[in-house]
Amino acid sequence: MTAPEIKTDLMLDCKGLACPMPIVQTRKAIERLEAGQVMEIQATDKGSLADLRAWAAKTGHQYLGTIQEGDVLKHYLRKASPGDAKEQTIFPHIVANEALRHMLGQGEAIVVLDVREPAEYAFGHIPGAMSIPLGELESRLTELDPEQVVHVICRTGMRSDLACQLLADKSFGRVSNVVPGMSGWNGAVERSV
Repeated sequence: MTAPEIKTDLMLDCKGLACPMPIVQTRKAIERLEAGQVMEIQATDKGSLADLRAWAAKTGHQYLGTIQEGDVLKHYLRKASPGDAKEQTIFPHIVANEALRHMLGQGEAIVVLDVREPAEYAFGHIPGAMSIPLGELESRLTELDPEQVVHVICRTGMRSDLACQLLADKSFGRVSNVVPGMSGWNGAVERSV
């Protein structure tokens, strides 16, 4: 059975781009659409599935679904009408990489939550960091204590920002986004492969 052809108004090629670039490109490109029009985003970054779904929910655009063809993920979004669109928010509580490195060095009782995809985590993560990919976070909230201090990290701070907003919405009161994230981390790193 072949999938039906999906009519789109704009196709965005994000193949080969890693987080946060599919979101950055999508945010720019969706401005060219009229409300109700559909956009196809082609990406090879496995994390783009959770990233685009979460971004759409936070901005009011409709995430329609994703079709995988080989290594390419074809994401479909419908642009929100002006009344449904939401102002994109940035999580206000931020911790710099250096501050996190200092806290870890002092042995502070904190949780470092890494929301990158499993392959990203496997090839380099902060020792002791807990791995819960953004796309699994909501279904795995019971693995976290809402009373603990949780510092959320990803590659650049974009996925972790979305994760922080989700945790705050679920009554986690001591959450911070680590910026600029693993792309700028110069502390200890371990591999699990």
